Amino acid sequence: MEPNTLLDAILDEAGISHAGLAARINHLGRRRGLALRYEHTAVARWLKGQRPRGQVPDLICEILGERLHRAVGLDDIGLSRPGLGRTTSDTPLSGFVERATALWRSDEQQRAHVVDAPALTGTSAVIPVWEWENPPEDSDVSRDGVARVGMADIEMLRAARTHYEHLYRKAGGVATRTRIVGFLNTEAAPLLRGSYSDATGRQLHRATGGLVAVAGICAYDSDALGLAQRYFHQALRLAKASGDRGLGAYIIALLVNQSLFVREYRQAVAFAEAALRAAGPQITSALAADLYAMQAKSYARLGDGTGALACIRRAEAAAERIRPGLEPAETGYVQPGLVNVQVAEALLSLGDLRAAREQADAAVDTPAHDRGRVHRLAMLTHIELRQGDADRAAANAAQMTERARGVESQRLRDRLRAVREHLAETGSSATDAAADLIDEVLRVPL
Repeated sequence: MEPNTLLDAILDEAGISHAGLAARINHLGRRRGLALRYEHTAVARWLKGQRPRGQVPDLICEILGERLHRAVGLDDIGLSRPGLGRTTSDTPLSGFVERATALWRSDEQQRAHVVDAPALTGTSAVIPVWEWENPPEDSDVSRDGVARVGMADIEMLRAARTHYEHLYRKAGGVATRTRIVGFLNTEAAPLLRGSYSDATGRQLHRATGGLVAVAGICAYDSDALGLAQRYFHQALRLAKASGDRGLGAYIIALLVNQSLFVREYRQAVAFAEAALRAAGPQITSALAADLYAMQAKSYARLGDGTGALACIRRAEAAAERIRPGLEPAETGYVQPGLVNVQVAEALLSLGDLRAAREQADAAVDTPAHDRGRVHRLAMLTHIELRQGDADRAAANAAQMTERARGVESQRLRDRLRAVREHLAETGSSATDAAADLIDEVLRVPL
């Protein structure tokens, strides 16, 4: 079930509590001859995505319309008629904007039904990618609003994306998430509701899509996987409205990464194929290299050595063609050495320790920001322990731990815990000391 962020937002606008709405429904129902006995717990279930029975959705519209002094329909409260539900691509762009901004608001207010929403699986997880890849396209994204949107506004959004991406790399997604979500609510939401031409609107949706993607990365890094997925789906819809296939492919790469994390390896392969296929000439060498490398990891996890090695070759060939000055800001994460560490992980899954060690050594020997260096050192440490090189592994684990200090990231903590587990299994004095360093970092709660 999808959280009903529209109902949550309009209740907040009306100043009606969960218990207050339940009491009003019961009272209005009695006037209509209905014996209703709803409590605040029922409203909480509706906010999580359950649909009220019978005439209750219409009663809610009437109650809210009277309170807000305007007409309120079922679409406005996220309760369109059963069987008439729209897919994302069928929803007018203005309707999508209202649903997207309602989610941002609920996230900023830490609504449990949004923050703790489970990840979508099966068809629900695939449809947004399919809709991005296939027609219809947005023929006109212009909008008439109160405030006029200009290029200065769009440049501000682009600068904010760069700012929050750098903050995420240095401080982690846990620390950055509240900041970027607050920015989406105060700055991006009013611009999306503003007035702009089709040409300006496409740049606006592109800039906002880049920001929303970073919000999704921060949610993923905070272990809010369902929320992260919804942000990525929003970013994909914004990318489609912008007409920038390359941006869409980048966002799908984020979904591929999350699919790998939750061990949906076939889905990861399929999503990467969709990005490579649909983006066509708009895909950059850096993004192609990352997508092929993640495909290689997926195939390796599935036990398909032939598929993994073929994707490794494609990833390495694409990496050689990277020209940093020709890459968009979003693919800046594909730094030298990233493909090496991805390939090392694939080769490790295939059991080729020697080749994996060569790739991991190459990754560590290449300069990277602290966050990237933690992942590279973690991979090298794992391989060294598998090869019985405990002293080298302990030294790299200690360096990894120092780089991770001060970064508030659940994903980095996953790395630290995994390395600590492997160190503890070795049982030497050097690995025990490295494990103690990791314990010291993990002892501080996020």
